Amino acid sequence: MRTMQIGVAAVEFAFVIVILLLIMAGMVEFGRTFWYADALTKATRDGARLMSSWPVATMSQGPGTARTLVKNSANAANVSPQLVVPGNVLVECLDVTFTLVACTDGTAPANVRVGITGFTVQLGDWFPFIGRDGLISFSPITLAPHTTMRYMN
Repeated sequence: MRTMQIGVAAVEFAFVIVILLLIMAGMVEFGRTFWYADALTKATRDGARLMSSWPVATMSQGPGTARTLVKNSANAANVSPQLVVPGNVLVECLDVTFTLVACTDGTAPANVRVGITGFTVQLGDWFPFIGRDGLISFSPITLAPHTTMRYMN
């Protein structure tokens, strides 16, 4: 009688562990996506903070430096794929109506915007989800964080 109960417990455990592992894999994958979104948002905030206090006399050099800072900050958080400059990072100077203007030396913008484009996360990269018909594929999730700050200098 005792050995039959052990066998029943093992079968029940097999059913439950599969469901628990799928739930855990989903938590890890969504957690990774939120981790990437947070890291990219913090990187854009660093770039916008740099641009908001960049000297007016050398304003045209600010976007290149801000792009490099954003790339380095995001890549230090181990986002995958790694960001590349200038491909993924946009730095823009804006007037008081938030219209795009040139970042030229001697002219102070009213606002600056730093954003990341073309960054996608694929769910199932770390833990593939397995359905009845094989692997379940998800559409890529595009992350496009940006930060706009008032120019302070």
